[in-house]
Amino acid sequence: MKLAIRGGRILDPALNLDAAGDLLIEVGKIRGSADETIDAANLLVVPGLVDMHVHLREPGDDEEETIASGAAAAAAGGFTSVACMPNTDPPIDSRSAAEFVYQQAARAGAANVFPIGAITKGRRGEELSEMGSLVAGGAVAFSDDGDSVADSGLMRRGLEYAKMFGRPIISHCEDKSLSGDGNVNESEVSAILGFDGMPAAAEEIMIWRDIRIAELTGGRLHVAHVSTAGAVELIRVAKAKGLSVSAEATPHHLLLTDELVKTFDSNYKMNPPLRTARDAAALREGLRDGTIDAIASDHAPHTPEEKEVEFTYAPYGVIGLESTLAMVLSELVGEGEGKLDLGTAIRAMTQAPARILGLGRKGTLAVGSDADVTIIDLAARWEIDPAAFKSKARNCPFAGRRVKGKAAATIVGGRVVRRP
Repeated sequence: MKLAIRGGRILDPALNLDAAGDLLIEVGKIRGSADETIDAANLLVVPGLVDMHVHLREPGDDEEETIASGAAAAAAGGFTSVACMPNTDPPIDSRSAAEFVYQQAARAGAANVFPIGAITKGRRGEELSEMGSLVAGGAVAFSDDGDSVADSGLMRRGLEYAKMFGRPIISHCEDKSLSGDGNVNESEVSAILGFDGMPAAAEEIMIWRDIRIAELTGGRLHVAHVSTAGAVELIRVAKAKGLSVSAEATPHHLLLTDELVKTFDSNYKMNPPLRTARDAAALREGLRDGTIDAIASDHAPHTPEEKEVEFTYAPYGVIGLESTLAMVLSELVGEGEGKLDLGTAIRAMTQAPARILGLGRKGTLAVGSDADVTIIDLAARWEIDPAAFKSKARNCPFAGRRVKGKAAATIVGGRVVRRP
């Protein structure tokens, strides 16, 4: 099968390319002549978007999401590849569990799904998982996301072993002795509402510890869902020292603040929590200056029954696979103070996550790379309606927003998996 995408604006930060032209695909690779043509006039053609932090819930909580429904949601949102966290039931802490993800994704036939293996067995923070077996099963990284590895010695060994296999440790940085059972950011808002707060220090202390252990071991540390100004500065200093540290931020932490918690809408409850306007501004600056490498959705589906309860009883988490691209293009990209240029935003959703996860033939449109392509209609105007999502879940913090920019087509391995 040969496919041509003609007349589009091709934007590939990995190649420092931004120009009108044609893209030719053959047998799943970027190549030569074509049998089928997609007219991309007035559209943006970019490497397939990569979301390096999603929760697909299968096995264990299939009523919230499955690998198939999550892959379909990814394709609808323009993502050709996603990496799923191991906090399933049972967790992804064995070779067979990692291989199961690949098998289910192949059956779904939508976006690529890459498993992230657990750092510790059962995610219990007591004993390292069989990292070699997980790598053999296809794990692209290791994380106990949802929890930090509280034992510093165990975290050290995890970084050392992951380094042997050329994989990053993705750290959920939270000192539970400080955050406890908090529901929201510890701030004036939490005091007014009478909610237990989760202080910024709970995140920053654990980031500081993990950076120091990464420095000690030479291991690769990736900080998940950064949410505070202090955290951004810690990562900035680590990078200035030349440490192998990377980081991601989510659209909700970049764009929303804890003031929204005053609505008591549980779709604004997540971990880490929404912080202050100062924190959000620091995250955006971190993206602009390269301190924060990637934009990730932290897609965390729940059923309506789970979320439609009192705020304090609702689970943490919001979905984002089908809203992330639009929110980035609508609210983050633009001209003027505080805005990202389009190339920086696309890099944060293509080249950067592919590099961090070691997906060498993804995140670029270079000749010979995997033919994963996202075609974007920058002029599209639409309203975010979770009821229309491919995801099983509806807990989106951006519901009802009028946005611009949408995936016009999603191509995975040279095959069009999503059209309007």
